[in-house]
Amino acid sequence: MRKELTAAGITDPWLARSYSICRRLNAEHGKTYYLATLLLPPAKRPFVHALYGFARYADEIVDAFGDQSVDQRRSALAHLRRRLYEALDRGRAAEPVLAAVTDTALRWNITQDTFEAFLHSMEMDLTVTHYQTFEDLYEYVYGSAAVIGLQMLPILEPSEREACAVGARNLGIAFQLANFIRDIDEDLQRGRIYLPLQELAEHSVTRETLMTRVVDDNLRAALAAQIERVRQLSQDAQPTIPLLHPSVQDTIEAARILYCGIADRVEEIDYQIFEQRAKVPTGRRLQVAGPRWLAAERARRRFGPGLIPPARRPYATGVAH
Repeated sequence: MRKELTAAGITDPWLARSYSICRRLNAEHGKTYYLATLLLPPAKRPFVHALYGFARYADEIVDAFGDQSVDQRRSALAHLRRRLYEALDRGRAAEPVLAAVTDTALRWNITQDTFEAFLHSMEMDLTVTHYQTFEDLYEYVYGSAAVIGLQMLPILEPSEREACAVGARNLGIAFQLANFIRDIDEDLQRGRIYLPLQELAEHSVTRETLMTRVVDDNLRAALAAQIERVRQLSQDAQPTIPLLHPSVQDTIEAARILYCGIADRVEEIDYQIFEQRAKVPTGRRLQVAGPRWLAAERARRRFGPGLIPPARRPYATGVAH
């Protein structure tokens, strides 16, 4: 971590600690995502850790505080929003995760509207339990997944911003949909169904049949249709990856293969999502990550690590740690 922080120009002790906490959250809770992050140039990794750390921080408010009422969690999210916007306005924060994500947002000019869209989707999780159509679901996945890609885009240095923004949105949504397919059982336990009910009904799958947790041919067909959407979004995003800085292209391609590979794994286990978690095997992760790591190293030697914005003014000034 020290090597990453030094390369990124993060020398303030408080900020260094803040970024380290985000890195730990990424390593503990986003193993596939974390593995892909390690393929990035060291100087870019802390900023991606910060974005993940904030997303995880907000998600914990929604899902981990199960003993709290909806109103309490809504109030906690509102408080988080106020603290974030105050931090973005002041340029500093006294909480580690907010400190890191604020520094990242200001260094890379990540717009506040992306954070607003994300927090809106987190609020939806408090009361919305299902979505009738994909158009209905899109409002949620735009904020919960597409904007994560848009937030990362400045760090990845696109040569064609608009084209890459479309690719980032598509890839973020593909990752989210793959998770939805894998996590149907877990989401049912929380009272939620993320796959569009109208599309499930086309294969005679209803909320009631999902609740039986029986995998039959109807459910297999319904999940196969959703997996096809993941693959299409992934394929649509792939041509934009070469438009990113050469030092990060292999990272994003590895993430695309591994995350969308969750959908492949669902097929491989014959859609038995209620009996086992569809995880990309470690061997497959290494098979993908190994060659991509070597390619990324070659790209960094040839093209350099890419842009790192200059450090902002000393962060600790005026902050009660």
